[in-house]
Amino acid sequence: MKIAIINGPNLNLLGNRQPEIYGGKSFEDFLKELKSQYPNVEFDYAQSNVEGELVNFIQEMGQTHNGIILNAAAYTHTSIAIGDAVAAIDIPVVEVHISNIHARETFRHHSYVSKYAAGVIVGFGMKGYKLAVESLLG
Repeated sequence: MKIAIINGPNLNLLGNRQPEIYGGKSFEDFLKELKSQYPNVEFDYAQSNVEGELVNFIQEMGQTHNGIILNAAAYTHTSIAIGDAVAAIDIPVVEVHISNIHARETFRHHSYVSKYAAGVIVGFGMKGYKLAVESLLG
């Protein structure tokens, strides 16, 4: 099983950014733990603060992987292009958000990704990525 994890803007700051919302662990440290918990899964990781790069990652990894875990971060709420990229690929995409976006500002309640995602996981911190892996493994 080959799973891509794609993170959007500002998620490169995990561990430092608003730890009361996002926790105190970097994503790189979390990814090491995730890889050790799932030794039979090949993980690829990409992060960008640039919308077009995220679209490229989705399109490319949509051709080479069995599933994608996508946290498009703020672009979730603004990017029709990212939603279209998810709609255009033929593998399952699980949308993940570390915080409960429905308990935050109103503009965060809408997602351009959810309609095309196999599922949506919100509000469980980094554990949401693990839940997404479990869902992709079936």
